[in-house]
Amino acid sequence: MALSLVHSTLFSKTSQLFLHTKTGFSHFSSSIPFSSSALPSNPKTWRRPVISVLELGGVKIARDDVVRDDPTNNVPDTIFSKLGLQLHRRDQHPLGILKNTIYDYFDTNYSNKFDKFDELCPIVSVKQNFDDVLVPADHVSRSYNDTYYVDSQTVLRCHTSAHQAELLRKGHTHFLVTGDVYRRDSIDSTHYPVFHQMEGFRVFSPDEWEASGVDGTSFAAEDLKKCLEGLATHLFGAVEMRWVDTYFPFTNPSFELEIYFQEKWLEVLGCGVTEQEILKRNGKLNNVAWAFGLGLERLAMVLFDIPDIRLFWSNDERFTSQFSKGQLGIKFKPFSKYPPCYKDMSFWINESFTENNLCEVVRGIAGDLVEEVSLIDNFTNKKGMTSHCYRIAYRSMERSLTDEEINDLQMSVREQVQSKLNVVLR
Repeated sequence: MALSLVHSTLFSKTSQLFLHTKTGFSHFSSSIPFSSSALPSNPKTWRRPVISVLELGGVKIARDDVVRDDPTNNVPDTIFSKLGLQLHRRDQHPLGILKNTIYDYFDTNYSNKFDKFDELCPIVSVKQNFDDVLVPADHVSRSYNDTYYVDSQTVLRCHTSAHQAELLRKGHTHFLVTGDVYRRDSIDSTHYPVFHQMEGFRVFSPDEWEASGVDGTSFAAEDLKKCLEGLATHLFGAVEMRWVDTYFPFTNPSFELEIYFQEKWLEVLGCGVTEQEILKRNGKLNNVAWAFGLGLERLAMVLFDIPDIRLFWSNDERFTSQFSKGQLGIKFKPFSKYPPCYKDMSFWINESFTENNLCEVVRGIAGDLVEEVSLIDNFTNKKGMTSHCYRIAYRSMERSLTDEEINDLQMSVREQVQSKLNVVLR
């Protein structure tokens, strides 16, 4: 839902794990899926393969349609190469298993009333991604630091809410939209620049609430809470729940649902009663509606005990063979504990420096071999110059890394950070 754009910018998370993962309402967490076991001994001779043409929703998309020589384009090959993989459409993948389990809940409780969309193209207009869901013109999520721009008017969707207005205009009143979404982000075990969301939307007509004796907004809010409490029970069992009032620009009132699970409160999703302006713009003048958004990775990491978000992209049979269609909550059994290797890098930053840009450079070189990038020290000298020291953790999920390849990776990172970010290494 649209609240996915703003939430982590405005509000804190409820737990350390969920601090870094994304629901559909939190801020805006392949190629050929990356398998480090296929790397040659000298990584300088290896380049991640990038397909030249892919097909999404029956439309063929070439690399030049996404990665362009355009001053406003900031989509790297590593991101283009993940378009079309659609992990959420794989029935034996944890994300596909979770998606289908949620489908089962809605099919059973709403008599197949909800239309389902899971193959909508992730390349959308700025209008679809931001304007149609009332994201303010000056909101941070519109920046090139946060969003992947194909050109000044086209982006890789940051949230599944990008399709909300179009579906309303086409007459859909009950729908679930699932898809891969893209955000420039930090690097750690719960952050990834591609992740998956599901949005739910339900429209009510006046005759549905007038007989209840309450106004439309109250009716929709009560129905929303009942629906999502049932979904949480369907996924997690008989758990304690609580509702937290919050603020989103696109719903009023707005809520977060939290559950007490594994001895801590966890935020499950964000939701609310849709702002009337969105409905009016799309031909629903006399209606009310509710919407929710959730992040599939966030819930799957908890339900399947998956410790690192990179694992979702693994083709290693030791990972993929652990999961079966229709089997929710099978606990992942770790198959490797290869040690990390840490490399520190210090440099004087400039006014244009951002951590997201640094992470893009590191990820562009090391791919899924980089586990975390963290700021460990910073200071400003008497001349007003600010220095940052970052610690980069390299670790493969599938094999031990050699000293030679780590040193080569770090050397390339240093060179690219200096040249692309215009910082001065120390």
